[in-house]
Amino acid sequence: MPQPDRLELLRQADLFAGIPDPGLCKFLEYLDEEIYDPGDPIIREGETGDRLYLIVEGTALVEKKVLAKDGITYECIANLKPGETFGEMELVDKQPRSATVRARERVVVLSLPSVAIHHATGEDLRAFSIILLNLAREISLRLRSTDSWLAGSLFSIRKHR
Repeated sequence: MPQPDRLELLRQADLFAGIPDPGLCKFLEYLDEEIYDPGDPIIREGETGDRLYLIVEGTALVEKKVLAKDGITYECIANLKPGETFGEMELVDKQPRSATVRARERVVVLSLPSVAIHHATGEDLRAFSIILLNLAREISLRLRSTDSWLAGSLFSIRKHR
């Protein structure tokens, strides 16, 4: 993918919102393009991770391991589309991956190692602060969504008892 296209992808991604082009250009040298076929796992729940991913094309499913009566199953908890990111939590809390992300169709992603955030922002504390605020915003939005889903599920369980 040509660099101008990648720059435009970064401009449109929520994670990089508010960072001027010169700052975005510093990230370009650290991006790796990866391609996954339908059904392929991009990341796996429980693995150690040090990269975040930006979907360029295709869609992916976020699956969570669930203990059921008949064993372990996987439940789809989210659908990801181009422009969305995943893998951010591990950059913040250094814990194993919290879910599996699987290609729903052919998926092209750009991956960014965590060390690149520090190298790309270097002396630019403003860019570093923007990335951290955007990460916090994304994680907060996902937590709110999970809270709503959990509250609805608990209400539904109580209603059917």
